[in-house]
Amino acid sequence: MTTLRQLTVQSLTHMMEEGTLSIPIDDEARAILRNWMLAARQAPARPSQPQPVVDSRPSAPPAPPQANTAPPAPNSVEEKLAYLQMRAQNWKPARALGTLRNTMVFATGNAHAQLMLVGEAPGYDEERLQEPFVGRAGQKLNQILAAANLRREEVYISNICKFRPDMGPNQGMSNRAPSDEEIAACLPIILAEIRAIQPACIICLGGTAAKGLLGSGASVASLRGKWFDCQGVPVRVTYHPSYLLRNDTLPAKRAVWEDFLAVLEQMKLNITPRQRRFFLPATS
Repeated sequence: MTTLRQLTVQSLTHMMEEGTLSIPIDDEARAILRNWMLAARQAPARPSQPQPVVDSRPSAPPAPPQANTAPPAPNSVEEKLAYLQMRAQNWKPARALGTLRNTMVFATGNAHAQLMLVGEAPGYDEERLQEPFVGRAGQKLNQILAAANLRREEVYISNICKFRPDMGPNQGMSNRAPSDEEIAACLPIILAEIRAIQPACIICLGGTAAKGLLGSGASVASLRGKWFDCQGVPVRVTYHPSYLLRNDTLPAKRAVWEDFLAVLEQMKLNITPRQRRFFLPATS
């Protein structure tokens, strides 16, 4: 039997996905509901249950069959992501803030990926090319993936915030991290992406991603080296690739690499002795 708590969490999740981000309640009730929602976010996902974001999609007329082309499976991952991308484009909670720019940058990569990487928000290059992690930080991420014997096309890459945070008319190439309000406004979309893809593991790239998925404002340094959980998916936190651009030192590189090694082990992927030695101090 569905409990009152489960019904409440389902209702709140549906309200968030429909754009409602606040309701008039007292502080005590707010604390209780926050704990319930955080616990639900960390509970194992149940694919057999209806997904509110997908189920709310209006049915479309069937497309005419094409020669030698099988029609897409109903409610396939690709369909779910296409629907979420459409929703994100005109996502009212984000648009209503007035602090985000207009161009929506959704995600890139394999819809059936076992590994999902989540960053903070698009920057100048990402907004221009409408793809996450295509600037200098993206090039650094590609190098890390290559060292792990992973190709960019094999993983799924997204951001907590789907719009570049605005800094005014003279912003130019400057970027800033999303505010707590901007994170909260875009959070339902990324959570729905996770439910659609159901990856084997998630890497939070930086503190903004950790704040969104884990509800923690702790520093990346304090979150590293531990396993967390988001909707039943194991989560590892590491530094954003831009951190390595500012701090190009052996200890910093090794810290990020150790986090990726832990993820490779969690996914039961082969790790060579040479990979385990990456970024270790040379021995005499």
